Amino acid sequence: MTEALELPWLAGDGPEAGLVISSRVRLARNLAGCRFWGRNTVDDRDAVLRQVERASSEIPELAGASWHRLDALPRLSRLWLHEQQLVSRELAGLDPTGTVRSGAAVLADGGQAVMCNEEDHLRIQALMPGFALEGARQAAERLDSELGQRISFAFHPEFGYLTACPTNVGTGLRASVLIHLPALVLTREIGKVLQGLSQVGLTHRGLWGEGSEVRGNLFQLSNQTTLGKSEAELLDHLSRLVVEVMGHEQRARQVLMRDAPLLVEDRVWRAWGLLRHARVLAFEETLNLLSGVRLGVELGLLPTLGWTTLNRLLVLAQDAHVARSADTGLDDEALPAHRASVVRRMMDGEVDG
Repeated sequence: MTEALELPWLAGDGPEAGLVISSRVRLARNLAGCRFWGRNTVDDRDAVLRQVERASSEIPELAGASWHRLDALPRLSRLWLHEQQLVSRELAGLDPTGTVRSGAAVLADGGQAVMCNEEDHLRIQALMPGFALEGARQAAERLDSELGQRISFAFHPEFGYLTACPTNVGTGLRASVLIHLPALVLTREIGKVLQGLSQVGLTHRGLWGEGSEVRGNLFQLSNQTTLGKSEAELLDHLSRLVVEVMGHEQRARQVLMRDAPLLVEDRVWRAWGLLRHARVLAFEETLNLLSGVRLGVELGLLPTLGWTTLNRLLVLAQDAHVARSADTGLDDEALPAHRASVVRRMMDGEVDG
């Protein structure tokens, strides 16, 4: 059976849900008096984790949250958490060596998470569905405030919050949106748009954030630096540019429907047919097909399909989720067949329901 996901950011009911899958705000914090990453020891990281565990147990908002000690979990479970956007690839130890640093942990509660002993002692994050950066900021700041009342953070009166990486010094805020831009890719305008964003302080990544390649026409757009600007200024800058990008995407869709309507229809209907009937699917292929279906639904070319189902498939079709739903391992050669079964079942349930 497919596992039920309690991840609010997949709900598909946020603002601009057809274009923007989710919005995230992440705050980097370090504990005062504790050595930063690169110089800290096993005992230091354990001490950080104990302080955060004690502080979080006193916060009513985290009463339903659960701790996951990544340094005690098998690779499948660590990848499962990573696929849900709750932990970074680095913290989960998913590099080729498979090494997980001691003290690596995450406190997770739906769209909120606190990563411990990543590049910084704490990475506080909030994920919201759709284009909802302000809502994500408020959620992250509430959690930051609650923890800050119980833990002393490393702070400089001139520079702001101190972090392991200089680019995060200041507010320690990294904000991002996960946005779907198929028409800009098809019209080959995406390079020009991304180049323009980089010139005004934004960067782009793939579905899994830093170090990941773009797949399925899904781009994470985020601010590059935090020093010298307030949180409100950073979010306003990112929001205005995301609105511009959405405008570019909508105009590109109009061009496609004006100049090549049959090719667009053929692409989206092929994607629809394969997702509903394929017996074997690789994950990258699945992402590309989901992109075609999202575009078709948005353009009114395909039967109505809820954004929630399409969003959930972005997670449930990934390797660890497929393996867990099929009660098998990551090395199972039948994983692509299991994935196709998951996709068919969800698609059929939505269309037939």
